[in-house]
Amino acid sequence: MAAKSRVKRSLKTRVKRGAKTPARKTRGAKPVASRKAAVKKAAAKRPVKQPASESRIVETALAAFAHEVRTPLTGILAISSLLATSELGERERRWVDTIKVGAEHLAALATLFVDAARHDTTGLAVRQDFFDLQALSRAMGDSLAGRAAAKGLQSRVEIAEKLPVFVTGDPVRLRAALENLIDNAVKFTQQGTVALDVSASAGAGDRLDVTFSVSDSGIGLSLAEIKRLFKPFSQANVSIASRFGGAGLGLSSVKQLARAMGGDITASQRAGGGMTFVLTVALKRAKALKPPALGSDVPRASQGLRILSIEDNPFGRVVLNAILTELGHQTEFIGRGEAAPERIAQGDFDAVLMDMVLPGIDGVEAIRRVRALEGRRGRIAIIGVSGRADDEQASRAAGADAFLTKPVSPRALATALLQATQRSST
Repeated sequence: MAAKSRVKRSLKTRVKRGAKTPARKTRGAKPVASRKAAVKKAAAKRPVKQPASESRIVETALAAFAHEVRTPLTGILAISSLLATSELGERERRWVDTIKVGAEHLAALATLFVDAARHDTTGLAVRQDFFDLQALSRAMGDSLAGRAAAKGLQSRVEIAEKLPVFVTGDPVRLRAALENLIDNAVKFTQQGTVALDVSASAGAGDRLDVTFSVSDSGIGLSLAEIKRLFKPFSQANVSIASRFGGAGLGLSSVKQLARAMGGDITASQRAGGGMTFVLTVALKRAKALKPPALGSDVPRASQGLRILSIEDNPFGRVVLNAILTELGHQTEFIGRGEAAPERIAQGDFDAVLMDMVLPGIDGVEAIRRVRALEGRRGRIAIIGVSGRADDEQASRAAGADAFLTKPVSPRALATALLQATQRSST
């Protein structure tokens, strides 16, 4: 009896304290803990799909980023371009050139970032714009030389004598890719030389294969490190990331841009130390086109135009007013797209500059409403303006005569106004 009492008391104590009794084994059954672990392991192997709502949030944030960043960059580039055409001393002109190079580099980095972040959902929409290939190559050479001199490095720039002048392609993204390569070459070189070589070869029809080679005598990389260079958010090794900084986004974006432009990029070890990056792109010859020039040769309307600008950003208004005044035009500003049709119906305007991102209705809807006006006012010249090149198709489909991507240069704005007003008057 005493033994039975001890057993009962022991069982009561174990139950009271929450002690577990050994579970009875069942053939073919796994313990609960093992089954949960297996479920978690299987779930971890399944790919996690990003919800559509999250993707949309990212896309909206990037659109806002592009708009907000490129608006002040437009102003910096525009004002520096106007200053460059005025009477300046040699020292002041160097300062202006430095401002322009810095702003252009920021614009290129913004393009790289937005393109890389949006690639998974929307891909790249490569533009086919007319531009001066020789001028772009010289500008890249000046950028390399300036950065090298600031760091005490030597520089060498070789541009082929037979390099065609006028081509069509995507100068904004091409410049972004080259700025990234030049920036890396200077950053990873402590002493010695950085160099840029530009050449071209004729392809089938009007195709032109252009090669940009950027080399340096810097730290160099192993073959294993080179293989990791073009992966997003990765650098050759941890010591490079900690020593020189950077997110490792640039080279992945450059490869993406190069392939979108019909080319590619390769990296190789340079004899004597350092690296050589070779970027190739496919462009088209544009022999018959005449380029608009800068300075006093900026294309202008035969007389000053009266322009209505729908722009809600105060800084953007100041910049546009400075450019348009310099070009001999008068400008009136309003901040909302829904007010545009009524103001056009009341006034006597020659052209409209329509920002695509506005409070209330957007620029596309505002263009549609203007085009719905009767008579001559519904045929007024409209130029869409946006920080996103992707807005061009919707802008033109709504009825825009021309489209400009921020940052907008005085020359591009003058050319677009001249062409749009000529088109609307025919």
